[in-house]
Amino acid sequence: MFYLTAGEFLGEARMAERRAEKVLTAAFLANDLAPGKYHDGGNIGLFLRVEANGKRFWVQRLTIKGKRTEIGLGSFPLVKLADARARAVENKRITALGGDPLEAKRKSKDALTFSKAMDLYLAKKEAEFRNEKHKAQWRSTLQTYAVPVLGKMAVAAIETKHILKVLEPIWTDKTVTATRLRQRIESVLGWATVAGHRTGDNPARWGGNLAELLPKPGKVADKGNHPALALADVARWWKALAQREGMAARALQFAAMTAARSGEVRGMVWDEVDLAAKLWVIPAERMKSGKEHRVPLTKEAVALLEALPRMDGSPYVFFAPKGGQLSDMTISAVMRRMQESEEAAGNPGYLDPRNKRPAVPHGLRSTFRDWAAEKGFERDMAEMALAHNVGSAVERAYRRSDMLERRRAMMEAWRTFLTDGAAPQSIVTFIR
Repeated sequence: MFYLTAGEFLGEARMAERRAEKVLTAAFLANDLAPGKYHDGGNIGLFLRVEANGKRFWVQRLTIKGKRTEIGLGSFPLVKLADARARAVENKRITALGGDPLEAKRKSKDALTFSKAMDLYLAKKEAEFRNEKHKAQWRSTLQTYAVPVLGKMAVAAIETKHILKVLEPIWTDKTVTATRLRQRIESVLGWATVAGHRTGDNPARWGGNLAELLPKPGKVADKGNHPALALADVARWWKALAQREGMAARALQFAAMTAARSGEVRGMVWDEVDLAAKLWVIPAERMKSGKEHRVPLTKEAVALLEALPRMDGSPYVFFAPKGGQLSDMTISAVMRRMQESEEAAGNPGYLDPRNKRPAVPHGLRSTFRDWAAEKGFERDMAEMALAHNVGSAVERAYRRSDMLERRRAMMEAWRTFLTDGAAPQSIVTFIR
């Protein structure tokens, strides 16, 4: 006859208790579950996390070498209850022996960088985008602001402090952009978690995380227009800009001459330009309106473009040092440094006459619009130059002309106003 010792008996009893404590069943998991955590029984630390959007994934809470850690075990129902328990038991066994079940996982997953995760996520997400423009905006926002900081980092290593490094520089100045950027980073890292490439909470999550570290968007978002350059300061500002070196300064000059948006200028490629015809045609997918936009170029704008260097392998007219697009921050930095130089000299600088805030690149479009109104140019023609929709949907449907040649004369007058008092050669100097 086989007898159990007291210790063995107690051990068996405890195992029986743990088995009885298991609360999760396949039938239970088939129900619609409210968001929250649903713990499995026993001491293996297994639970099912249900998100507000209905997504479910397995998590195990362990103490590894004295540090409390959460390990992702995959999403449900891809990973079934029995499989999740088996993985959890194996992790518990490794931990009990002094090992680290995350070590091998980290080694295999560290190769997945944020840039690669972004590409993989967007490849799967493409079908959900309404149009090419929306798709391009997603990638452009991440590429411009997130990739310089997070791009080469392993997704498993990204923490809240890294997200703050991305968001803080633009949180108050470009709150809408920053808010969308945060959401997009959260989506990429959320995919990486469910795909098993990282564990733990999402560091880009707002509630209970970044909300405690950043001002609420509604409290800091700019409720008014972008600070514009005063008409009285235009010639002085242009002359100072012409003395600035670098590709970003040239891009800012070109944006001012054409009254184009920064993103349209930064994304400009040589295939869009006809120097002989003095014409820049921006395709519909790059326009906010979703319609092709023709921009007449003055001879000074053409001279600027002709003086630009070109980089082999890069299609961009105003390229970054590595051949990609210039970032929005790079162009904004030119105006910011110009303002700082003025203030260092004891001058007020280039302030919006209404709100007394330093002018920003996008505000140059407002400066152009004010100038056009002051000079008596037709409203519709000025609005077309800014690529704004003019008239009702019916009117737009019947309108055939975009007033290109008339706008060409208007932009020539605007160029004269811009460069008044600046040396003619200033447009094409300091390209290097």
